[in-house]
Order: sequence, then C-alpha cells, then structure tokens
Amino acid sequence: MSVIVFGPTGNVGSFAARTAHQHGAKVVLAMRDTSKSIPGLAMDDEKRGGFERVTADLTKPDTVAAAVKQSGAKRAFIYLAHQAQDHMKATIEALKTSGIELVVFLSSYTVTRFGSLDVPKEEIIPWLHAEVEKNLETTFGSKGYVALRPGAFATNAAGWWRQMIRAGEVQMFAPQLKFDWTAAEDMGGVAGVILAQGPKNGEKIVHIFGPNYISQQQAFEIVQKEALNKPVKLTIIDNPELNTKNMQSLAPGPIAKYLTDKMVARSKESDELEFPNLKEGQDNVQKYTGRPAVTFEQYVKGNKADFE
Repeated sequence: MSVIVFGPTGNVGSFAARTAHQHGAKVVLAMRDTSKSIPGLAMDDEKRGGFERVTADLTKPDTVAAAVKQSGAKRAFIYLAHQAQDHMKATIEALKTSGIELVVFLSSYTVTRFGSLDVPKEEIIPWLHAEVEKNLETTFGSKGYVALRPGAFATNAAGWWRQMIRAGEVQMFAPQLKFDWTAAEDMGGVAGVILAQGPKNGEKIVHIFGPNYISQQQAFEIVQKEALNKPVKLTIIDNPELNTKNMQSLAPGPIAKYLTDKMVARSKESDELEFPNLKEGQDNVQKYTGRPAVTFEQYVKGNKADFE
C-alpha cells in the first residue's frame, strides 16, 4: 500500500508517516519545502526505509494532484489548511481525481458536540473542521474518508506557557478546567495504522483522547516537576481579556478569544459535556496502536525542550 502524508514536518504528520511505514506501507512525504527535516526520522533511516519526498501545498490543489500522481499513492493524510479556499474543496477534489481512495483527516473532537456537521459559523474551531468533513463526505462518500477527532493537544501546554515560563511567571485562567492532553504520538499513531491497514469495523469517525483527564493546574505542576530547571511562579487570573492576550502566543486573535469564551462557558457547566466520548477515545489508542495512550507526564519528560 502506497500512502502520502501531507505535513510530515509537523509532530502528528511525522508520527503518522513513521507509523504507516512500520506497518508496511510505502510512504511518500508531501511538503512545501522538501529540504526540511522530519522530526524523529534521521536522513539515513529515511533513505533505508524507502521514503520519498515530493513538493506539495494543501492550499494549492494543482500541486496536490501532481504529488499524488507522481507518488501513485492510494491513501492520504491531511490536516486543516486555514488558507485553503472553500474549506479545502478543490484540494479534496484534487486528491480524488488524482487517485486517492481513502483520506485520513485530522479533525477535532469539538465537532462531536453538535451531533452533526451542521455547526454554527460562530463556533469557529468545530465549524472549520466540520466544513472540511462535509467536503470529504461529498467528494469521497462515507467510506472514502476517516475523520480523526482528537482532544486537546498536549503540545498546547507548551504553546500556552512557554513564553511565560521564560519570563518566570505563568498566568493561568480557570485553573480547574480539565483537558485530556492528547499526545501527537497517539494521533499520528492511530492515523498511521489507518493509512496502512484501513479503519477498523469501517469506522468513519475515530475519537482520540489522552489517558489523563486533569486540570490545567495539575498539568502545570507536572511541567514544573519534570521539565523546568528554575522556579516559575503560578498566578491565577480571572480576567478573560488578559487570558486572550496570553493565548495569542498559541492562536490568532479571533481563535484566542473563542478559546477564552469557551473556557468561561465551561467554568459554568459540567466538564463531562466537553468530552462525551472520553473513554471511547482513550480506548481507541490501544485498539489501533496496540499500546496504551501516552500520559501527559510521559509527554513532558520526552519533550522538556518544548518548555524552555
């Protein structure tokens, strides 16, 4: 089976590519800049493993079609390309017409809350992902794609806190809010298995959640213990505007504000409403990869440099 992975220089894409290769797939690495290194994949291992590199940009459908035709791939891993037109409609059509039979799309758990793909536009994160899923459904049909819906990325912790850690003080809004802290290794691991072997039981939606449903404050305490070599002050804040400003190190202004608004709303409701498929998503990691999901502590220990 020949597969093409778009975005292999990212953490999830890298794990997807390496996992697909470990499960017997011929892997083609599609990237805007083919001179870039692949995290976790040394050049010698890349050559020995028969990986190939092709130039492609998910915002440019013609490059996608050319890359797929050149590679002969039948399955593809893609992610949300924010600058793509019409919610990646032309890109998805290019995948189909150039020979792709199954797409694995890195979507978001936030879509699930709405019970369908008809998500209000003001719900910007689930809406953006749901619109891509709609285009996949239209172009590939229900058996031609798999939507991976992971939880809150473990790497968000570094994105939120790294700059503040460097300054010696982390300002935390709603410290009691819990997240599952999904590891890129688990997202990419499940994606890679599906690329190589297809989905189990014909699943079209696969939730992926981390094994530690813990609060922000608990997560920071783990970071403090396992990754930091200096004391960092933790200050609890109750100012949503300040939180939005702080979160712009992770996301653009409108998305940072959306995330803050969601944190405010979650503070007033049951956390169980946020992660209704938590147990299923945790079990899916074992089901697909054959190993337990990566804990937040394991992620921090293995990625200390992310917090420096």
